[in-house]
Amino acid sequence: MTAQIVNNLGEECGVFGIYGSPDASSLIYYGLHALQHRGQEGAGIAVSDGETIRVKKAKGLVSEVFDDPIRLAKLSGSCGIGHVRYSTSGNNWSCNLQPFVFHMHNGNIALAHNGNLVNSPDLKVELERQGSLFNSNSDSEVLMHLIMREQGSFYERLCAALQRLRGGFSYLIMNDDTMYGIVDPHCLRPLVIGKMKTRGGWVISSESCALDLIGAEFYRDLRGGEIAIID
Repeated sequence: MTAQIVNNLGEECGVFGIYGSPDASSLIYYGLHALQHRGQEGAGIAVSDGETIRVKKAKGLVSEVFDDPIRLAKLSGSCGIGHVRYSTSGNNWSCNLQPFVFHMHNGNIALAHNGNLVNSPDLKVELERQGSLFNSNSDSEVLMHLIMREQGSFYERLCAALQRLRGGFSYLIMNDDTMYGIVDPHCLRPLVIGKMKTRGGWVISSESCALDLIGAEFYRDLRGGEIAIID
């Protein structure tokens, strides 16, 4: 038996990540199927092969966005994150589909988000005055812009940026070779960690039902305010 998480705050997005499995894109596909009830407006998968992050996302159900096996096979790599969207913030526009992928001079970062940042409007005004340009009108991009304005290692910048956020949220963040799972201090948007039974690798998911579908076993819940690092 797995520990099923129940959230009574209404519909929300779903996030799912795999680390250390050669068929990451296929496992994320099935994981998102299990989370489809959390969002039906759009779906996306981003996968890293250690050097490049490839992403496919579009409006529609998981089975509609990834109806071509060849399209899924092109997302090669052993580390990836996926997202099913329900628009808690921002319009149902293609620009708001996730995961977001950011290409920078020192690497690539993909981000998937569930929840609402109640101070997002104020943070966006502040960031825009400092020169930030947003590609969407959702609140999900805010964290990455905050990270890029901090100093230190990526982990240090991430921790400093998270201190600025208010609301209920969970994030999956992936760079070329590391995955981070994050939940808000009150754990209003929980995440669970699982371990693959036979294929190796780790799983992070919005709900434990997705672990069952891909043959992973429940490991533990993330505690409020915790950052899980898998590398």
